[in-house]
Amino acid sequence: MSEDYFTRLKKIIAVQLGIDELEITEDSHLQDDLNADPISIADLIVEIEKEFNIKILQNQAADFNTVGDILSFILDQTGDL
Repeated sequence: MSEDYFTRLKKIIAVQLGIDELEITEDSHLQDDLNADPISIADLIVEIEKEFNIKILQNQAADFNTVGDILSFILDQTGDL
């Protein structure tokens, strides 16, 4: 089940950051590896909220350093952990 979520998450990240999905792993650091700036991360959060029908608070988003951090949060919020 989590593989489906990861695939969906990678698609969102790729579109929002203009990169190839193949460059994205769970260990990818948003800023260091994927060159995401604070504005693109904010836009990314909005798209993730829409896609997975969840709410991400600002203090929760501050803990997102890697793609895996986001995936874990999504799985926790959707009950698929």
